[in-house]
Amino acid sequence: MPFPYLAHWRACRDKQQERQDRISNLSLKYHSAITPRDQEIINQDVALLVASVRRGDVDPEEVLLAYSKKALDAHRKTNCLTEVMISEAETLARTCNKAGPLAGMPVSMKDTVGVTGFASCIGYSSPPWMEPFSKDAAIVRLLRDAGAYPFVKTNVPITLLSFESCSDVWGRSTNPYSSRHSPGGSTGGEAALLAFGGSRLGIGTDVAGSVRVPAHYSGIYTIKASMHRFLKAGNASAMVGQEGIPAVYSPMTRTLEDLETFWRAVVGMKPWEYDPSCVPIPWRTINLPKKMKLGVLWDDSVVAPSPACERALQTIVSLLEQDGHEVTAIDPPSPLRALQIGSQLMANAFITASSHIRWWESNDPGVATGLFALRLPRILIKLCAWFFRHVLRDAVYAAVVEGWHAKDGQEFYALVGEREEYRTRWFEYWQRERLDFVLTVPNALPAMRHGDSRRQWKSCGYTFLFNVLDYSAGVMPITRVDRTLDVLSPAFRPRNKIEADAYKGYDADDMHGLPIGVQIVGRRLEEEKVLEGMKLIEGLLKSRGIAYEHMSM
Repeated sequence: MPFPYLAHWRACRDKQQERQDRISNLSLKYHSAITPRDQEIINQDVALLVASVRRGDVDPEEVLLAYSKKALDAHRKTNCLTEVMISEAETLARTCNKAGPLAGMPVSMKDTVGVTGFASCIGYSSPPWMEPFSKDAAIVRLLRDAGAYPFVKTNVPITLLSFESCSDVWGRSTNPYSSRHSPGGSTGGEAALLAFGGSRLGIGTDVAGSVRVPAHYSGIYTIKASMHRFLKAGNASAMVGQEGIPAVYSPMTRTLEDLETFWRAVVGMKPWEYDPSCVPIPWRTINLPKKMKLGVLWDDSVVAPSPACERALQTIVSLLEQDGHEVTAIDPPSPLRALQIGSQLMANAFITASSHIRWWESNDPGVATGLFALRLPRILIKLCAWFFRHVLRDAVYAAVVEGWHAKDGQEFYALVGEREEYRTRWFEYWQRERLDFVLTVPNALPAMRHGDSRRQWKSCGYTFLFNVLDYSAGVMPITRVDRTLDVLSPAFRPRNKIEADAYKGYDADDMHGLPIGVQIVGRRLEEEKVLEGMKLIEGLLKSRGIAYEHMSM
């Protein structure tokens, strides 16, 4: 079997050489040091920079140059880039719509986004995935009409089913705050680039936390859209037809101000005129009540938040209470049930996404573990679940394991019915409690060490829950891990195998300085309201002088 092996590694070598050649062949100005003028441009919020371009005070080519220099620096430090489109972006910058709401802005994009002339291989080395797109995706066409343009694409994990971003084709992306840790996944390269300051506007996708966990791991901002609010047509997918828990495209930004600018600009361009899946809902003005009721999900009963993540959440709860809002612990319909339903709806996706992998090609360790279990006879899965439930007294892990098998059509339909019933129960609970928002952690732990996805891939409940519900959910950075404040108590004992596996990776000393975020959740299609909730929290942090300090640009 040497020939598939050689073909795979030759494809990886060629793709990496192509990336390096695209960087090396850029004119000398892109390889020069960042100037005070570049820094002035990079430091401006998007709204101010766009206004300067529209007035003629800043040339779009200056903007491209400044951000390209910074993006290349970010890539040298974190290996965050895949397709380097800077040469083509020069023409787009010169001819951009200077009257548009994003005039002159370069936009970075997850590797899945379809851009004419460039591949979206998603880490797969087989020839079909290396073919360049012949047509721009809907989001790219909208951005160009808005005056923006793509300039780089960013790294992802093979299969897109991991909180790491690594493949044989592109290598491993690292967290800007610590090279030992992941920037997140599957939109991890994008998060690393934004956190480093190599871009201000990014595009990612989310099916179980793939924009929110990278935002949490890397210290940036995002709002996961509900289905049909943000454009997705015309992009690459390793799981075409996966509609049990559909992936949604969503913006990611370095600052909250930029997130609002980006959302407003995209929705203001009427995305439903570019993508038939988008609902025709214009951007709405939301006035939050002066006194709100916020529910806090302190623990999903699967994996308890780590001391670091709980501290960040407690900080926000305290600030909101001091501001006069009612903040109360909630006991909603079981989050474990969401993990059961969601994971079973995604089981076939593991098989589909892994089917594109060539012989000798590396899979993500977590996905490989899940795929191995899916290939076991169902009787063995049932015995395993029985053993965990009745011998090890681990009802949580048994509940997740017992449904982990490939689904036929009728089983899938039944699960969709269970998903809808579960959504109804949450709707009724939210109505009954009269909640304005739900607050929780984005993940139980801060950024994991490279290679820990084998143990931590099942610890996704705090984000996956809101994919199952299709709720709008934002993540924003709050603070960083402190080796003294966030030590795990010696009395801590894991309640189940998922929690035990996750906590094998928790080390406050090793994680010292890594970002920690919180998650602010609204209901379906409430992106504007979630943004206002994030603005309220950011304002409270700033008023107390404890706003998150970003990595220096």
